[in-house]
Amino acid sequence: MSYLGPAGVIAKKNEYFVPCINHFYQNPPEFVKGEMQYLYDSTGKKYLDFYAGVSVMNCGHSNPAIINPVMEQIQNLQHVCNIYLTENGVNLAEQLAVVTPGQLKRTFFVNSGTEANEGALLMAQLYTGAHEFIALDLGLHGRTQLTMSLTGIGMWRTTDTPNGGIHFAKNPYFYRDGRHEEHQSQEAFEDECIADVERVIRRRTSGKIAAMIVEPIQGNAGIVTPTPGYFKKLKALLEKHGILLIVDEVQTGFGRSGKMFAIENFGVVPDIMTVAKALGNGFPIGAYITTDEIAAAFTRPSASTLGGNPVSTAAGMAVLNYLQEAKLLENAQARGAQLQAGLKELQKRHALIGDVRGLGLMVGAELVTNREDLTPAATEVDEILEKMKDRGILVGKNGENRNVLAMQPPLVITEEDVVFFLQNLDEVLSEVAN
Repeated sequence: MSYLGPAGVIAKKNEYFVPCINHFYQNPPEFVKGEMQYLYDSTGKKYLDFYAGVSVMNCGHSNPAIINPVMEQIQNLQHVCNIYLTENGVNLAEQLAVVTPGQLKRTFFVNSGTEANEGALLMAQLYTGAHEFIALDLGLHGRTQLTMSLTGIGMWRTTDTPNGGIHFAKNPYFYRDGRHEEHQSQEAFEDECIADVERVIRRRTSGKIAAMIVEPIQGNAGIVTPTPGYFKKLKALLEKHGILLIVDEVQTGFGRSGKMFAIENFGVVPDIMTVAKALGNGFPIGAYITTDEIAAAFTRPSASTLGGNPVSTAAGMAVLNYLQEAKLLENAQARGAQLQAGLKELQKRHALIGDVRGLGLMVGAELVTNREDLTPAATEVDEILEKMKDRGILVGKNGENRNVLAMQPPLVITEEDVVFFLQNLDEVLSEVAN
């Protein structure tokens, strides 16, 4: 098969895409094939994928366990819209009700994480009769006007006229905002962050707050992982004020953290949960899920033309089955522990690594040029990504300052894959330091 090649793809991209769409790497490959934890470019070169399409391909690329049920579904029924009766949607909703925490049971299917968050926010307004929202600094919740207005990272807010009625509170980013306060403990910093939410509620809002939306781990912020007791304290505070908690599991859901949903690591049940990405393992699907009581407020006619279509829901059911049959949650825990332990050993030898954090196979390494003042090493991150790509390993980057290596591989990776990754990163860090 002949391919355009990287230069040909870039030429068409420059001519026909909206200019906001960029790409990784100075010399990017053109990917043409996937096989579990590996990708192949147009020259046949093989890459270990340590980013999984930004936490999408949890079950691996072109996994027959996902692809075969989808192909069978396409051959039988591709689309009729959810105003007609089909089985896949209701069966997937039933499966989700089993694996979601607490009394989360009622599902509305959409096509993306952005749509899921938009729908969850609407649901909160309908149930509470309130209209304002609280979000966390450095959170990212989507690309629509409302979800972008709730995004607390400046580079991802592409409008100069955000929606009103939205307030931001301090996020529990201990490495940058907490640990350098003299003698401050994690618990003291945690309490400081909770106090800031209380301050926002009492001083910045009208008191008519529908919900607070949070990511259990802030992916685009740089795999910012909250202090252990933060969410329990937050849920108690919100309940005191009659405010719903929306947990955005778009990037963290379906085994990524070593639990089915990342919020389960913190012993908290949200009022509404949003999911997408890994649920479809590459097929477009999203959903917001809530309780019987909250769902009862959403009675006006509504539908989604493509949301919950038979093909994407076939993928969703296959994903849930495979996650459990292949014990991917257990593998995420084991390989995540191995990866973090290895990174912390590298941290001892490489001054560039300022912090290692995350849960399961959602791991970040924040790179700094100075561990005292935490100067972001953004240029070095770009150089590392390029060198790792040249060695056949794909790593992500994120963070407010674009200085965090993001390691979010397919959950099917092996012990040998992690060893290979760490060995190459060790060598690349030495090259960059010299």
